[in-house]
Amino acid sequence: MGDELKAVLVGCGGISTAWLDPVTKMQDVRLVGLVDIVEEAARKRAEQYGLQDAVTGTDLRTVLRDTDPDIVFNCTIPEAHLEVTLTALGHGCHVLSEKPMADSMENARRMVEAAEESGKLFAVMQNRRYAEPIRRLRAFLEWGQVGPLTTLNSDFYIGAHFGGFRDHMPHVLLLDMAIHTFDAARFISGADPVAVYCHEWNPAGSWYDRDASAVAVFEMTGGLVYTYRGSWCAEGLQTSWEAEWRAIGPGGSVLWDGHEGFRSQVVAETGGFQSKYADVALPPHDAQGETGGHGGLIRDFVGYVREGRTPGTVCTDNIKSLAMVFGAIESAETGRRVEIEA
Repeated sequence: MGDELKAVLVGCGGISTAWLDPVTKMQDVRLVGLVDIVEEAARKRAEQYGLQDAVTGTDLRTVLRDTDPDIVFNCTIPEAHLEVTLTALGHGCHVLSEKPMADSMENARRMVEAAEESGKLFAVMQNRRYAEPIRRLRAFLEWGQVGPLTTLNSDFYIGAHFGGFRDHMPHVLLLDMAIHTFDAARFISGADPVAVYCHEWNPAGSWYDRDASAVAVFEMTGGLVYTYRGSWCAEGLQTSWEAEWRAIGPGGSVLWDGHEGFRSQVVAETGGFQSKYADVALPPHDAQGETGGHGGLIRDFVGYVREGRTPGTVCTDNIKSLAMVFGAIESAETGRRVEIEA
């Protein structure tokens, strides 16, 4: 593979800046095309980022034919992910897509199958995996002082006054946001979902039309139980957007506030009514470049394309996080425990 990879970005809305900011600074990636259903949006992004030579248009197939890129960055809305991804894979491009992978499990499975048939890399943007604190927490748990996790809890409480389409969405919290927290739970624990029971509701005083709060209990591999409590209409004492976490094992517990704050205690002595505990500081973690949010993941994806390696957010793995979302939604709708199959 040559020194420079050519890329086309599809979907020039607000989220595209989080992609274009790092991509346009990469020396080994050249953006050769921008696509949007509103061509003026593509032209404005090209002008904003000094991409005078980039082809702009509304039809992805035409731009792919005219530019012959190596990579497609899919920044479209979830409902368009299937068509864009299948088109790009069919043209022989590697694909990195915004989350969630798809708007249904059926479409996600079609995309995974297409990627496997094409032999091209298809991965999903889970930028929170590239936050330094979550890497630090995972490294500490892998160190083993608290032992294998038995319980993982997350709390997500934000009073988010978006306005617009989210105010009217069904399952707005689970469908639009929880994928981040669910994927983080898998990343932190190394466990995968087995089954879920979820209850959704819309609290009094909510400014959303539909349910904006949820509690979910996930059975995970290895006997781990993961609980999610969340709301997008909780005023006051708001958590981090990364949620607040408690991880428990036979040897101790860890708290992470979702920012830079950690607390950990491990068992120092047993035999009494309560064990005696010792505070343990989480050591600094050398993430070896695996940080930087969108930019970090895009940088690694490009490296994986060059070296033929598989990223952590490859579609065959990320579909398990998506399955947690749709499993929780099915449970909330039916009022029953739902077994999860990716």
